[in-house]
Amino acid sequence: MTRTLGEIAGHIHAELHGDPRCEIGSIDTLENARAGAISFFSNRRYLHLLKTTRASAVILKADDLAACPVQALVVDNPYLGYARAARLLYPDAPHAPGIHPQADIHSSAKVSAGARVGPFVSVGSNTVIGENAWIGPGCILGKDVMIGADTRLIASVVICHGVVIGKRCILHPGVVIGADGFGIANDNGTWLKIPQVGGVIIGDDVEIGANTSIDRGALDNTVIEDGVKIDNQVQIGHNVRVGAHTAIAGCVGIAGSAKIGKRCLIGGAAGISGHLEIADDVTLMAMTGVANSIREPGVYASAIPAMDARIWRKNAVSFKHLHKLAARLNRLESKS
Repeated sequence: MTRTLGEIAGHIHAELHGDPRCEIGSIDTLENARAGAISFFSNRRYLHLLKTTRASAVILKADDLAACPVQALVVDNPYLGYARAARLLYPDAPHAPGIHPQADIHSSAKVSAGARVGPFVSVGSNTVIGENAWIGPGCILGKDVMIGADTRLIASVVICHGVVIGKRCILHPGVVIGADGFGIANDNGTWLKIPQVGGVIIGDDVEIGANTSIDRGALDNTVIEDGVKIDNQVQIGHNVRVGAHTAIAGCVGIAGSAKIGKRCLIGGAAGISGHLEIADDVTLMAMTGVANSIREPGVYASAIPAMDARIWRKNAVSFKHLHKLAARLNRLESKS
């Protein structure tokens, strides 16, 4: 979709330095953008690319305007400006409502007139699909499921029985919501499965990445609050609660009954133990392991960076003796 530079400036609340009639049809990187494209500059390590860009315009801060050789849109937060411009230039594709003849819809299910249901979709009894929802090919919706208005299930999404999904959500391919949690009890050396009788409640404006799974609750519900953004291949265990507007990067694992606060940022491959609480506004850096509750907002990290293997082996040997070394140090200090 083509927009004028003036239209984009108004949409992202930018100060325009250039021709408002200039037509923009795409967004690209500083390095690859050409005439008709807009780019953005938010990281000073790419200053050399800003100085040589051939984009028609760049979204940037006022402090960087002098280094820009082309037209500019000045904002306080260029990355946010880029996001808003991208939504303007690349709107969601419209869809024609209707039920594909190869979909299997239970007679008691209710599909809104404005919804679209694709081929090879299965919809269980008493399930409700809201207005303008989009159920893509190969999706499976169990019984007693609620899908909110304007929610999109892209393809091959599985929603198990009793799950509630809010409005304007996006679930990417392979997402599984409401499978049984890891509930087992030891019976003299063998494992006895515990029925998982809770559900899953997903709030409004939630996005869930490809192949992510969110388990149903053992007794109470697993809850994902409004505005949460979850990346690909994330595992969320039973009875977890994720606070509103938290963002979770790929390959994170959250064990059962953990409670994550609002507006948290959880880096890739972080691991969070069960039955603990994380306060609002906590940032966990990538690969952080959380074994105890975090009561105060802030930035937390625990991963060991990669190093030369020979040095790592020596450090690993020293680590085995760390407790003895600490005890020896305490004794020496107590004598001083």
